Amino acid sequence: MAEFHFSRFILAQAKKCGEKTALRFKSLKNGEWQSKSWKSFGEEIKMVARALAKLGFKEEDKLGEFSQNVPEMLVTDFAMYANRGVLVPIYATSSVSQVAYIINDSGLKILLVGEQVQYDKACEAQKDCPGLEWIVAIDPSIRFSEQCKDMSMYFTDFMNLGASEELEELVEQRRQAANEQDLAAILYTSGTTGDPKGVMLIHEGYNWAMFNHEQRLPSLSDKDVSIAFLPLSHVFERLWSYLCLYTGIEIVINLRPADIQQTVKEIKPTCMCSVPRFWEKVYIAVKEKLDSYPPLMLGIVAWALAVGKKHNIDCLRQNIKPSAWLALKYKVADKLIFSKVKRTIGIENGHLFPTAGAALSDHIALFFRSIGIPITYGYGLTESYATVCCYDYTGYEIGSIGSIMPNLEVRIGEDNEIQLKGATVTKGYYNKPEANAAAFTEDGFFRTGDAGYLKGQHLYLTERIKDLFKTSNGKYIAPQQIETLLTSDMYFEQVAVIGDQRNYVTAIIVPNLVALRKYAQENNIPADNDDALVADERVYKFYESRIAKHQANMANFERIKKFTLIKKGFTIEAGELTNTLKLRRAIIYQKYAAQIDAMYESSPETFVVK
Repeated sequence: MAEFHFSRFILAQAKKCGEKTALRFKSLKNGEWQSKSWKSFGEEIKMVARALAKLGFKEEDKLGEFSQNVPEMLVTDFAMYANRGVLVPIYATSSVSQVAYIINDSGLKILLVGEQVQYDKACEAQKDCPGLEWIVAIDPSIRFSEQCKDMSMYFTDFMNLGASEELEELVEQRRQAANEQDLAAILYTSGTTGDPKGVMLIHEGYNWAMFNHEQRLPSLSDKDVSIAFLPLSHVFERLWSYLCLYTGIEIVINLRPADIQQTVKEIKPTCMCSVPRFWEKVYIAVKEKLDSYPPLMLGIVAWALAVGKKHNIDCLRQNIKPSAWLALKYKVADKLIFSKVKRTIGIENGHLFPTAGAALSDHIALFFRSIGIPITYGYGLTESYATVCCYDYTGYEIGSIGSIMPNLEVRIGEDNEIQLKGATVTKGYYNKPEANAAAFTEDGFFRTGDAGYLKGQHLYLTERIKDLFKTSNGKYIAPQQIETLLTSDMYFEQVAVIGDQRNYVTAIIVPNLVALRKYAQENNIPADNDDALVADERVYKFYESRIAKHQANMANFERIKKFTLIKKGFTIEAGELTNTLKLRRAIIYQKYAAQIDAMYESSPETFVVK
């Protein structure tokens, strides 16, 4: 693998690709699609690099990005790398206290903010952050506050500081002095407990991540178009976007997560990274549409899915050439059903959809693979520069989280913990010597905190070790497996499974109120009051039957014996979810302690809880 530094590589790529589109995005002013060529992208990177130098930004200084996805973030990334600086992304949904903690812990001097809500939080946080020198506002409509106006500037004004080339020589000296061991970024894990930890990523790890993905995903090319819709503050989207730039893939930036469905239909991406929840929602919508077909069409759908499974799973997955007859049937199934599903979603041009960040139900992976939507399911961590393993083009096993990436060593340690070693494993946490000592084994393997097992090169994930719980009967429960199973059902929005040191399993369930109201109306259940709706015994019986159906193949001790329906979902703002939408179980258990205790006051035979 050739040594390179992102600050030099990106300019070489800009020169090579010229007028080809690098980025596409919607204007913050009028919502119209705009594009940025590689040439323009490279020029802006150089301009912002000079602007940073003009502000006194030095080697190893820290720069934060507190914003929803916007092109200015990627421009600033590479401008900052040119100055041998360190990137500190902050989730756009972070609270004032979280922002203040990250600013102080990392020691960042300059903070980019996206919109008014982020600016206001940054301005509030800076009261306790004496090291913060500048707040740079990306949205030109942001109103500066009186207390922060002297340290605030708009991104356009900031960029214009680099209009003169007087500091180009200084920046170029830094760019040429940059090396693989430079600290590139500190990414703070959202963490379900305690303060976030800053994961240190270096340029050598970036390089190996690009090389390893190039080996694993050779079908990617500069003809591809990807959509960036997961937060760029997350290692998955950021490293995927870097891989796109490394490969010359056009990136379409989705500004607001709620717009993704429309963006996909407009752009028709060939590839895109996402999380399982995205595909769960797509699956629910597709399944609802297919299930509404008349009996004759339902028969055709069942036939098509069987053909798709035989063609894509039984043959192509195992590198077996389908027979001419099977290939012909698959073409018919594709024309009648599969192609229409893809067009409805907007992914008829798609050939690769990396998916990670949570558990993906086997039946959903099987469904999409069968109809020719190539979900590439995988597993990774911030500490592993994203990917540890993922599906290969052939030979993948549904139920696994993929085969191990090149140049990475994986073993199963004590308590079935997945442990890692290699160039794409972090050197440790910033300013956390005690955490670093605990994070690595004596022989240098990183402890992921996830339980799993290996079958050959295929890795299987059981659960986060700290989330595994044992009932009072001594049975181990993996709550995420149950939660994932239920949330693939259109009537379930969120589920929190309970049972640690209890004699049976229960759950707090947030229903999909839109779907539930529709069901209620169709079954003569009053649906005009959500409080009354979730308390209706007929609704409980309905959920009881769906839970029983989904858990039919699970062991009796894993089955939910009682549950409580609540109308208000778990949120980041209430502290019940992390910025990556993982459950903060301790907070949920504390907040709903009364409801949980009520579920254990009587025998488990009674399913309904009011």
